[in-house]
Amino acid sequence: MDLRAIGMGLIFALMWSSAFATARVIVADAAPLHALALRFAISGLLAVAAAWAMGARPRLAPAQWRSVAVFGLLQNAAYLGLNFIAMQWVEASLAVIIAASMPLMVAALSWALRGERLPLLGLAGLAAGFAGVGLIMGTRLGGGADPFGVLLCVAGALGLAIATLTLRSASGAQGGVAGLLMVVGLQMLAGSVALAMVALPFETPRLTLTPELVAAFAYQIAIPGLAATLIWFALVRRIGPTRAATFHFLNPAFGTAIAAALLGERLGLLDLVGSAVVAGGILAVQISRRPQ
Repeated sequence: MDLRAIGMGLIFALMWSSAFATARVIVADAAPLHALALRFAISGLLAVAAAWAMGARPRLAPAQWRSVAVFGLLQNAAYLGLNFIAMQWVEASLAVIIAASMPLMVAALSWALRGERLPLLGLAGLAAGFAGVGLIMGTRLGGGADPFGVLLCVAGALGLAIATLTLRSASGAQGGVAGLLMVVGLQMLAGSVALAMVALPFETPRLTLTPELVAAFAYQIAIPGLAATLIWFALVRRIGPTRAATFHFLNPAFGTAIAAALLGERLGLLDLVGSAVVAGGILAVQISRRPQ
C-alpha cells in the first residue's frame, strides 16, 4: 500500500466519520427523510451533470445497473435513511460506533452464509469487535439511550452489510472519473426516489431554517455525499475492496472525536474502551481477510 493510498484512506475515514455529527445537526431542524431525499437529489444531479459534461453517458452494463439499484436502495435509502431517523433520539457518537461495525457484519455473514474461512485472528477480531459494540450499546442503553433508535442504527448497518456482500464492489464503472461520477450520481438519485416515496406519504414535513442547518446540509452534499464517495471508489480501484475496508477501523475514533468536538457529546471511559476494542476488532478482521 503506497503513501497516496494511505492518504486517501485517512481522508475518506475522516469524511465518512464526520457525516454522523452533521446529520445530527440536520435532523434537529428538518424532517430526516425529506432532508436526506433532497440531499441525494442535489448530490446526484450535480454528479450526473458533471459526468455528462466530461463525456460520460448512462450506458451501463446490467451488473452496473444492478449495483445502482442495490446500493441506491440499501446504502443510500435504507442505511442512511434509518440512521437519519435514529439520530433524532440517538447521539452521533453511538450511531457512528454501530455503523462502523459494518465490516464485522460483512465478515460474519460471509463466514456464516458463504462458508468463507476466517483464520484465528479474524475470529478473534469478530468476537472483540462485537463485544466492543455490545459494551458501548449496553452502557448507553443503561444511561437512557433510546432502544428504538439503537435498533434502527443496527438495522441500517445490517442493510449496508448485505449490500456490500451482494455486490462486493460497485467500482466497475466506465473508465475514468467521469464514469465513476455517473454511477455514483445514479445511485444517489435512486436513493432519493426511494426516500421520497416513503417521506412524502408517511413523514410530517418540518423545517426550521438556521445557519447551522444550512452549513451542515451543504457540508453533507459536498463532503460525505460526493467527495468521500469518489475517494472510496478510487481507493477500491487502487488497492482493492478488502485492503480499502481496513481504513474503517479508524471510524470509531474519528466519529466519536468529531461528535465530542462539534456537538459537545460526553464520552465516558467505557465508551473510549469500547471504541478501542471495536477498532482493534475491525483491524484484525480486515488484516485476516487480506489475500496472502
